[in-house]
Amino acid sequence: MIRKPAVSGMFYDSDPARLRRMVRGFIKDEPKTEALGVIVPHAGYIYSGTVAGVVYSRITPRETYILLGPNHTGLGPAASMMCRGEWETPLGAMKIDQRLASSLLGGSELLEEDTQAHLREHSIEVQLPFLQILGGGTFIPITLMGIDYQGCEKVASAIVEAVKACDRPVLIVASSDMTHFESRESAERKDRLALDRVEALDPEGFYETVRRYRISMCGYIPATIMLIAAKALGAARAAVVRYATSGDVTGDMDQVVGYAGVIVE
Repeated sequence: MIRKPAVSGMFYDSDPARLRRMVRGFIKDEPKTEALGVIVPHAGYIYSGTVAGVVYSRITPRETYILLGPNHTGLGPAASMMCRGEWETPLGAMKIDQRLASSLLGGSELLEEDTQAHLREHSIEVQLPFLQILGGGTFIPITLMGIDYQGCEKVASAIVEAVKACDRPVLIVASSDMTHFESRESAERKDRLALDRVEALDPEGFYETVRRYRISMCGYIPATIMLIAAKALGAARAAVVRYATSGDVTGDMDQVVGYAGVIVE
C-alpha cells in the first residue's frame, strides 16, 4: 500500500523545493549523539519545526526508525501498526521496514496490523520530511490511544526485543505536543512537571503525573513507551534540549500549545 500525505500543504509545505529548504533550515550542524529515543512535536512546522529541528540536528541518523504517535482520529485499534508499504511526502517515499514490523507484531499481544488509524493521522507523517533530509531509511508507524501503564510496558517490551534482534541501530521516536490551549504560564508549569519525570527517566512517574495533573499532552502514551523501551535498552540520561510554545510565534500568550524536544541516550 502507498499511503498518500494527509496534511501536506497544511502542516508543512507541499512544494518539494520549499519544503526541503525549510527543513534544512531547521536542521543545524551540531555535535551528534547516539540516541536511543527522542520526543519531538508534531504541530505545523511554523510553530514547532524549530523545536523538532534541534532534536534532529543532534542525533546520529539511523537506518530504521520506530515512530510512535498518538491517534487523534479515533480510527482503528488502540495500538495500530502498518506493517508493509510506503508513505509518500513531497520529498519522495519512505518504506516501512516489513521484516522488523513482522518481528514486532509477533512479539506483542496488543499491537494490531491496521491501516485505518494511519490514513488521516498527522503525528507520524510530519516527522518523515525531517528523516528524509537526514538521509531517509526505513520506518515503522505505530499509533496509540487509551492504553494503561501496564499496556505501555507490554508494547515497550515487544519493541525492546525487536530492536535487540535487529541487525542495525534503531531510533525510537515519540511524537507529541505538550499542554494544549492554556496560558503560557500554566502550560510551562504543567509541562515542567511532566518533563522533570522524563529527565529523571521515570516513565511510570511521568505517566502518572500527566494523568494526575490533567496535562493535555496528546502523546504521553507514545512518550511513556519510548521511555520504558529506552531504559531497557540501556539509556542513562534524558535531556530537554528545547522548549517553546505557539505563543512564541503568534504572540498570543493566553492560549498556547507547548512543544518539547527531548533526547534520551
